Amino acid sequence: MENLTPNILVVDDDRDIVRAIAKLLEMEGYNTVKAYDGIDALEKLSGNSIQLILIDVMMPKLDGLSAMMKIRATKNIPILVLSAKSEDTDKILGLSMGADDYITKPYNPMELVARVKSNLRRYMQLGSIDTKDKTDVIKIGGLELDVEAKLLMADGEPVKLTATELKILELLMRNAGRIFSAEEIYQRVWNEDAYAVENTVMVHIRHIREKIEINPKEPRYLKVVWGIGYKIEKI
Repeated sequence: MENLTPNILVVDDDRDIVRAIAKLLEMEGYNTVKAYDGIDALEKLSGNSIQLILIDVMMPKLDGLSAMMKIRATKNIPILVLSAKSEDTDKILGLSMGADDYITKPYNPMELVARVKSNLRRYMQLGSIDTKDKTDVIKIGGLELDVEAKLLMADGEPVKLTATELKILELLMRNAGRIFSAEEIYQRVWNEDAYAVENTVMVHIRHIREKIEINPKEPRYLKVVWGIGYKIEKI
């Protein structure tokens, strides 16, 4: 997949926005597939090889968040939500329902392209963090992360993680015992400067914990060090 031009699904009920974003992405060398509501997006996704989705929230037939939940049931490709709503609660809701990133309208074209590149890089080149002394499989207790295969096993059972969740977990597992602040996690996983990112990182950490811990409220692996950050325990 790394050698192929990524296909990006652009979903918005405003055809002018879809056209503008598609043109912007095509100028960057990406292929685009266009959809104009949630149902259309699901149909286009099933009929095409898609590596990233940009999706609006408020759409007819099936809204973006509902479509995203259906997509997340089977796929871990990056999903970037486009929304005119900029409140933190809206952003957290989008991330909680499976988004990898959240872009508010009106969007800055350069920022949108940067976010797309960052999320695609994370999805298509998982395993690039901390390549020094890199091994393909990281084992901690009952957790076994095969970096190359993008597969996590917890007590022998496969765990479905998004590309962002895999990157965060890889960073923490490679550095077991070390505490990372939310800002450092964001900078190293998103490859962007961190500003007011605590909620974004917290939502992803919570998702990981729900997937890998027997009792998320009493985690064995993924610990919060209050006021400082997060770490994976050495076991």
